[in-house]
Amino acid sequence: MTTLTLDALSVHQGARCLLDQVSLTLTTGRVHALVGPSGAGKSMTAAVLSGLPLATGLARRGGEVHGANGTPRLAHVVQNPRTAFNPLMTMRRHGLETLAARGIRGCEAEASLLAALAEVGLETVVAPRYAFELSGGMLQRMMLALALLQGADFLIADEPTSDLDAPAQQRVLALIERLVKRHDLGVLLITHDLGIVSRYADTVQVIDAGRIVESTTPAALFQAPDSAAARALLAAHRALSDVYRARAGVDEG
Repeated sequence: MTTLTLDALSVHQGARCLLDQVSLTLTTGRVHALVGPSGAGKSMTAAVLSGLPLATGLARRGGEVHGANGTPRLAHVVQNPRTAFNPLMTMRRHGLETLAARGIRGCEAEASLLAALAEVGLETVVAPRYAFELSGGMLQRMMLALALLQGADFLIADEPTSDLDAPAQQRVLALIERLVKRHDLGVLLITHDLGIVSRYADTVQVIDAGRIVESTTPAALFQAPDSAAARALLAAHRALSDVYRARAGVDEG
C-alpha cells in the first residue's frame, strides 16, 4: 500500500485566502472524493497536488506533497478532455510520447499502446485519429489509457463526467472502478455529484470556501452530515433525485 499526502496547503490572492490549510491523503487501491460547491477550491487543490503552476497573482504557502514510498507517479484527468490533447497529434503519437518519457520505445511501445487502448475499451482504429475526431467519452477513456501508459500510482479525476451524457458517464466511472481494482490505483475523485460519491468513493472530504469542513465516509456523510456545507449538498442532491424520480414516473405513465 502506498500513500500520497498533501499537507497544509494554503493559497492566497493578496490578502484574500483561497485555500486554508487543506490536507488530504490518497491511498492506492482506494477512491477518495473531494466534494463542495462551485468555487470552493476543489480544482485548485487538484492542480497543486499534480504539480501544475498557479495562475499569476496567486501565492502558495505550505502544501508539501509527500509519497510514502519514494515519488509516486500521478496522472490527471481533467473536466474538458479536449483541452488536454495537442490537436496536431494523433492518439498514437500521444501514447508513444508518454511511453518514451519512461524510456519505452519501438515494438514494446506499440504493444503497450494497443494493450492500454483495449483495456479502456477503445478500438485500435482510434490510434491514428485526432482529438476533434473523437467524442468526449472516448477522450476521457484515452486520458485513462495515457494514465496506464504513464504507469501512474495515483489518478486525479477532476469532474471526469461533467461534459458527458448519462451512458458515457457510467462507462467512464465503471472503467475507473475497474482500473482501481486491476492496477491498485489511488484516485482523487473531484465531483459535485453525491450520487457518484455514494457509489464509488471509499472516503470523502467536504471543502467549503477553501477549507476542509468534514472528513468522513460516504455512508456517514449521508446518514449524519456534520457540516452546513455537507447538509446543503445533500439537500440539493435529494431535491434533484426527487425531480428525476418524478420525471421517470411521468415517462413510465
